[in-house]
Amino acid sequence: MIQFNNPTYLKLKDKLTVKKPWDMIIIFILNILITIPVFIIAHQKLIDLNWFWHLDRIFIFLVILVAFQLILQAMRRITLISIFLYLIILFIGTVFGGYGFKSVFDDYKYMMYFMSENPNPQDIIISKLLPFPNKSKVENAIEFDNPKVRNFAIMATSKHFKDVKNYHEYSTLIQCFAVFKEINSRWNYVSDPKGKDYIAKASESLMYLSGDCDDHSILMAACVKSIGGTPRLIHTDGHIYPEILIGSKKDFERVNYIIQEVLFKDESKDQVLHYHIDEYHQIWLNLDYTAKYPGGPFLNEVILGALTVY
Repeated sequence: MIQFNNPTYLKLKDKLTVKKPWDMIIIFILNILITIPVFIIAHQKLIDLNWFWHLDRIFIFLVILVAFQLILQAMRRITLISIFLYLIILFIGTVFGGYGFKSVFDDYKYMMYFMSENPNPQDIIISKLLPFPNKSKVENAIEFDNPKVRNFAIMATSKHFKDVKNYHEYSTLIQCFAVFKEINSRWNYVSDPKGKDYIAKASESLMYLSGDCDDHSILMAACVKSIGGTPRLIHTDGHIYPEILIGSKKDFERVNYIIQEVLFKDESKDQVLHYHIDEYHQIWLNLDYTAKYPGGPFLNEVILGALTVY
């Protein structure tokens, strides 16, 4: 059993104790890192009172800051020990190529950007959706294994975002966004014959990059699927548009940053990303032909059906 008045123990304790004022400085820095995201959430959720110089928001920030400072000070010893152990783990991760300091910095950056940009989510309740119209015809038209379709997709990846680095984990999504850029920048909307719902195959739409919304959706889904992405088609009242699977909320935080700060910085300036959350809590991003960037505004938000291309 450890004797707390043992000289060896007291000497070790003295070495591990953070001296003043450094203990308070460390706690204050940690407080800032915690307070900022909490304040962003509060800012978005609470009613804006429109006080002069935004004094209501300044007051909220100070209340949160003081509250966390008091909590962290009360738990000072536990907090400092936890920070010390956490830094050791991050150092080991950095040295051996695991989760290290850069990973923490990137995660915090993406989280802060995601919350400050406040993307626009929509929930889908799959159980309430109607059968997808012309399902078998649409599935047959999505020729993702057609060489012409895949070659077109590969061409798009060679033309756009080829030199983007540092995002290897999301390279497939970035390539799918290259396909989006190529198709949407060249797409020519042409209506179906009057009184007939004409469904063109993906290889057919490739000839002139023309057609209506379902033709665009079919081509987009086929190209995305041909290079490893997971697309689906959304049916609304009088409209069909494609979406792409992003993944978890953490994935979306990073993809949100990549789209708005790296790939489509000009197109998405002062805009937000629009997406759906399915029953598995997976995030799907809008790729409609009306959008200038992945996640552009929905043309119609009333969803009637969904068709996922596996």
